[in-house]
Amino acid sequence: MTIQDPIGDMFLRIKNAILKRDDRLEMPGSTMKAKIAELLKNEGYIHGFEILAKGPRKVLKIDLKYGPDKKCAISGIKRVSKPSRHLYSGAKNIPFVQSGYGLAIISTSQGLMTDSMARQKNVGGEVICQIW
Repeated sequence: MTIQDPIGDMFLRIKNAILKRDDRLEMPGSTMKAKIAELLKNEGYIHGFEILAKGPRKVLKIDLKYGPDKKCAISGIKRVSKPSRHLYSGAKNIPFVQSGYGLAIISTSQGLMTDSMARQKNVGGEVICQIW
């Protein structure tokens, strides 16, 4: 069975792992998922990730980050641009997530970047997701 929306599947697996209080999760890997995981790591939402090759397929392993009170660093994640409806934003109209306390991931002509990086470089693109 093929997955129609692999990025949406990634976010759903992260949500389910948070609800189960898992420290680590696995999913089918891709370059785009690895770049999203890298942005999450750089912004402090996850501990780390690794890409493993199991035969002809890649596997992405993500280590979730929990605080001392067992609360996950990711309290919410939302897919904004979907395969059925793409949402693009200009450099001046990039949305703020949770009044600046969250993070939006933007797919630009210069690659994937956070909303603050896109504002700094003055580039717009497709809003992939929002994380807070």
